[in-house]
Amino acid sequence: MRNRRLLALTLSGFALMTACASPASTASDSTASAIAPGQATAAFEDKYLFMEEVEGERALTWVRAQNQRSLAHLEADPRYAGLNEDALAIVRATDRLTFGGYVEGFVTNFWQDATHVRGIWRRAQFDSWRGGTPQWETVLDVDALARAEGKNWVFQGASCDRPVDYWNGRCLVRLSDGGKDANVLREFDLRTRTFVDGGFSVPEAKSNSTWEDADSILLGTDWGPGTMTESGYPYIVKRLDRGQALGEAVEVFRGEPSDVSAGAYRIDDGERFHTLFYRSPTFFTSETHYLKPDGSVVKLPLPSKHSIVGIRGGLVYFSTQEAWTPAGGRAIPTGSLVVAPLAQMLAASGTVDYRVIYAPGPREALQGASLSQTGLYVSLTRNVKSEVRRYTLGADGRWTHQRVALPENGVASVADVDVRSDRSFFSYNDMITPPSILMAQTPADAPQTVQAQPARFDASNLEVHQYEATSKDGTKVPYFVVHKKGLTLNSETPTLLYGYGGFEIPMLPTYGSYVGKMWLERGGAYVLANIRGGGEFGPEWHQAGLKGNRQVIFDDFIGVAEDLIRKRITSPRRLGAMGGSNGGLLMGVMLTQRPDLFNAVVVQVPLLDMLRYDRLLAGASWVDEYGDPDNPAERPFLERISPYQNLRARPDMPKPFFVTSTKDDRVHPAHARKFAARMEELGMPFLYYENIDGGHSAAANLVEGARRRALEFTYLSQQLMD
Repeated sequence: MRNRRLLALTLSGFALMTACASPASTASDSTASAIAPGQATAAFEDKYLFMEEVEGERALTWVRAQNQRSLAHLEADPRYAGLNEDALAIVRATDRLTFGGYVEGFVTNFWQDATHVRGIWRRAQFDSWRGGTPQWETVLDVDALARAEGKNWVFQGASCDRPVDYWNGRCLVRLSDGGKDANVLREFDLRTRTFVDGGFSVPEAKSNSTWEDADSILLGTDWGPGTMTESGYPYIVKRLDRGQALGEAVEVFRGEPSDVSAGAYRIDDGERFHTLFYRSPTFFTSETHYLKPDGSVVKLPLPSKHSIVGIRGGLVYFSTQEAWTPAGGRAIPTGSLVVAPLAQMLAASGTVDYRVIYAPGPREALQGASLSQTGLYVSLTRNVKSEVRRYTLGADGRWTHQRVALPENGVASVADVDVRSDRSFFSYNDMITPPSILMAQTPADAPQTVQAQPARFDASNLEVHQYEATSKDGTKVPYFVVHKKGLTLNSETPTLLYGYGGFEIPMLPTYGSYVGKMWLERGGAYVLANIRGGGEFGPEWHQAGLKGNRQVIFDDFIGVAEDLIRKRITSPRRLGAMGGSNGGLLMGVMLTQRPDLFNAVVVQVPLLDMLRYDRLLAGASWVDEYGDPDNPAERPFLERISPYQNLRARPDMPKPFFVTSTKDDRVHPAHARKFAARMEELGMPFLYYENIDGGHSAAANLVEGARRRALEFTYLSQQLMD
């Protein structure tokens, strides 16, 4: 499912994840305006604009001093060494799930361990893998490549040129220096396991690419001055033939400089490829254009908010993220899965027969869809718990479905399915059940477990509950709690509350190895909040908190915190909060609006200066989510909620821990730097750690990731358990 969420600031409930957008930072304005809640607008002098120079010596001198101070404090704690060992044991475990995908009789995956901290792309014959004795063959060793080239390479995936005879083809491998979103593209030969001498090679940029045939690619990249959007992404796509220099590529599609991005991709319908172009005028709106065999390009008649699922049998499958009434047709609800004939969509005139396959019911949301050879798998959530269905089209033109026999009350999803086969793989996990992979050889088969990860923590004495809090406007907001069985409700349980609340990203009740081992086993409780702004209940749940309505997201999180206190699960003395990226903004707002509720706040790779966020890296692409600081109608709300401008010295402020990364080219590290520097100026305590190498996940490899988690849980132990 080609999803807008691939451009979002994405974090899981248990670990920082990646995926979003970005433009170049500037530091032109010396002042901005700020307004504290309930106060008049006052001039705000930004003393810390120098922090916006990512690798400026003055900024990095401050960063190194803060790192030294904070690391000395946290690593001296007797608990740190044990927590770090716990985290390292998880990342180094050799009994993790090894299923990445199924390709032509082989299981493939990307594997990292103590020896391969950057990782290896590898394969094993499926039968041996299923039998538990896989003989892994290395396809690409990223550690060896990094050593040979003196680079801090991070593997960001590969796109390959053929669905059949895959292992005799070639791939475009994406490599990032230090985990940045920007990467280099290099052509890689799967037969020889080497990079192609003189093959396709694209310098570092936030590129997008797809194969057109074995000797041509469609490429969006930085073609020179004026060829990137304000958000820092390509808007011009060119055809690059084998042997051509970048300057010789021929333009085939373009968007506008004001767009978020534009690019190309192709879809396999089981018999041949279809090439499509996308143009995203804003973060949440898009156009899909179809490349016809004669070379002409046709814009498909689709709603402005949609995601393409696939093409099969002459039909285009897509989902809607808005209510839509096509010309001459019936109204289609928000969050529906729809199908229409491609030939009709390409015709210059006439009506299109749009058919709704699935429309969400109350407290229900479409989470994904995938085509197999003869069916359509739909993943959905009901009250934030998952279900997978298989839909088929009958001879009478009607769609029917059967529920796939997967465990209930957790997170079930499609792990891999192929439009050229009916073999299907699924995954399941919940907050105390480790993930497993299940397979159905044919649609008639009940999925059987083919691999299960051993437990990473003792869950025998844990229980999971789902509750609802009431937000300020009366909205019921669900949340999950994991704690010890028979918990004494005395307000003394150290509790960590996690939230995100943005970009239609659902926070699902997944298994958390680190939280389980480093927090739950030690007597803490963990809470996952399903606040508005996310995708737990579809597009409308997300859109309820857009722009000037965003306070409802913050109120939802506050409502969950207050409900935990009301239930006597915990108290402000024992309650901590954590969130990253967009969730980092949420944490900043908690520090400025309701610091009295928390005694610990972990602020990961955050947005905090909401009056300049659109000038920093990828910020311009998120105006659709947050509002435009330069728009007189939208700026006042941003002034009221922007954490950086609204920071005040107050006695009930907890000591927060900021975690960010110098190499993050998505959310600028200046957000965390500037906020922490203001706290320093105001004489308020805080801890700060900026990874000099990591990208938006604040870690360039698994070992660095383990260290970050050990630091975070040491801090949480100090604040909430001591």
